[in-house]
Order: sequence, then C-alpha cells, then structure tokens
Amino acid sequence: MKFMLISVGILATVLGFIGAVLPLLPTTPFILLAVFCFAKSSDRFHSWLVSTKVYKEYVEDFQKYRGYTLKKKFELLISVYIVVGFSIWMIDHFYIRIGLCIMLFFQTVVLFTFVKTLPAKNK
Repeated sequence: MKFMLISVGILATVLGFIGAVLPLLPTTPFILLAVFCFAKSSDRFHSWLVSTKVYKEYVEDFQKYRGYTLKKKFELLISVYIVVGFSIWMIDHFYIRIGLCIMLFFQTVVLFTFVKTLPAKNK
C-alpha cells in the first residue's frame, strides 16, 4: 500500500507542477492529493512537497483555511478566462462556445460563493 500511495503521490505532484504552468490543468487538486498520499506513506516526500514554492503559492492557504484571498481568486479567474476565452475565440462550434461560457460562469460562482475569501496578508 505504501508503494501505491507514493506512486500516486509522485504522479499527482508531476501533474500539479505541470498545472502550475498550463492553466487548463488544475494545480490545487493534484497537489492536495499528493500531500494526502505522502502524509500517509512518506515523511520525506511530504516534507519536501510542503516546502516547495508551488505548494505554498497554490495550496497552503486553501488547505489550512479552506479559502483564498480576493487577490488570489482574481488571479485564478483571470488565467482561466484568458485560456478559455482563447478557446471560445478559436472554436467554431456554437454549442461548444455556449458550454465553455456556462463553465466559466459556474467556475466564477463556485469560487465566489463556496470558497471562503480570506483577508489579505500584511507583509
């Protein structure tokens, strides 16, 4: 079981790191999965992952406080709007465009209604 958890954790870490660069691939769920797997299987991998910049930037606040700052929410939405907006512009199928618009609408609603808005950090 330990080998399986480490394998899933490594795969999720790789996908999460790729998602930090490619906006359509989500980062947070993969890194959360990796943290869970490593917490159950390897203290060394877990310690390494929680010390990475990707973890701290994308996951730390969400895991600790179940939310994001307003600034982070807008950063997330802007990146998604740019990528999906480009897709809407490039695709010539009306129903796919409508589906992408509906997806953007629901992402925005979920982010601002179900994900807690944290106060801005004073640095």
